[in-house]
Amino acid sequence: MTDEVWKRDEIESPCVKLCVIHPEARICAGCHRSIDEITAWSRMTAEARRAVMAELPSRGALLKKRRGGRATRRARG
Repeated sequence: MTDEVWKRDEIESPCVKLCVIHPEARICAGCHRSIDEITAWSRMTAEARRAVMAELPSRGALLKKRRGGRATRRARG
C-alpha cells in the first residue's frame, strides 16, 4: 500500500516520518516545521508552503545544541 497523501499535485510535505517535537525549539526534529505549520499544511496555499520550505534549512541549526547526555550526567554524579 502506498501513502497517497504524498502523491497529490501540490508542494510535497517535508515530513520524513520522524515526528518528535524538540522541547526547547518547539519544532519537529524530522522536518523542522512548527506544530502550527504541521497542522495547517494541508490548508496552506502553495505560496505559504513555499515560504515555509524556504525557511526549513536554517532551522536545523536550532536542534544542533546538545542538552546533556551521558557526559552531563557523569559530571553531576
